Amino acid sequence: MKATLCQALNLQYPIVQAPMAGVSTPELAAAVSNAGALGSISVGASTPDQARTMIEKTVSLTPRPINVNVFCHAPVVRDLPLEKAWIARFHDVFSRYEAEPPEALSEIYQSFHNNAEMMSVLLAAAPAAISFHFGLPAADVLRQLKSQGIVTLASITSVKEALAAEAAGIDFVVAQGIEAGGHRGLFSPNEADDQLSTFTLVQAVKKASHLPVIGAGGIMDGAGIDAMLRLGADAVQMGTAFILCPESAANDAYRQALKSKQAASTVMTTAISGRPARCINNAFCHFAQVFTRDSIPPYPLTYALGKAIAAAASAKGAHGFGAQWAGQGATLAREMPAAALIRTLVAEWQAG
Repeated sequence: MKATLCQALNLQYPIVQAPMAGVSTPELAAAVSNAGALGSISVGASTPDQARTMIEKTVSLTPRPINVNVFCHAPVVRDLPLEKAWIARFHDVFSRYEAEPPEALSEIYQSFHNNAEMMSVLLAAAPAAISFHFGLPAADVLRQLKSQGIVTLASITSVKEALAAEAAGIDFVVAQGIEAGGHRGLFSPNEADDQLSTFTLVQAVKKASHLPVIGAGGIMDGAGIDAMLRLGADAVQMGTAFILCPESAANDAYRQALKSKQAASTVMTTAISGRPARCINNAFCHFAQVFTRDSIPPYPLTYALGKAIAAAASAKGAHGFGAQWAGQGATLAREMPAAALIRTLVAEWQAG
């Protein structure tokens, strides 16, 4: 019988705070880990030097296990006519905010694939856990990480991906239901998405795979934790629930959107980053809803333009063009320190 996540990482509670690149901070992850759950940071949007600094900062704030997340997206295939056409679509938006669009799209985030510098950082830091999003690392990479005693997790959105993770030697799969906020962990965004709910996906993976399953998507309180564990999940991963914590890096506009009635409406959009992601239905989502998938350049090229638009609009006081990622349970988010949130979640779960 495989060890549970709590056993493998010496956790008090089967709760993982989602990595959330750009939102999770060393302070947030450390507070969660210090409270007995598993705090996470993402270095998917970081250079190796930035990753080293972030990991060192987190470790300095907690003696407890932490999880470090990396992105395993496929290398970008450039299509300059497509990219130029995409920039042109937003010319009027940039003009509205008295800004110039970029002349070209750039690959703002490095993939973990063939990234020897990032691999060196991770091997030197040897965090208790490393998780993978958008796919799986190469076999030799995974072998080296596991040889360091690192527990490995991988986001999956289907039974097919779960079986691939199991065959690769991953220790735990994070079953990401369609309710989840932020980027879908699809291995290949060009393939059909089963769009299974967390409830269905956890059960389907449990039936098809021998791996312990971490349920993710739409879980916002102790009742949700209890429901997932009763379904057979080994643990839960929660992201949107932590965005309003003071330790998160969410800006004021993001926080206000999450606390408003607007949070009741979330949509899946590819136009902000080039990969499907669940976002509060804001001005960017409304503007881009008519665009077809084949007109959108791949991730992370599209994200370079998305960030430029958000910055231009924000400079003029318009905050609806940000990547305000949130899950379907967004209206249940609570504003409190991370440690207090963990205590509240555990009390609710144990009372249920």
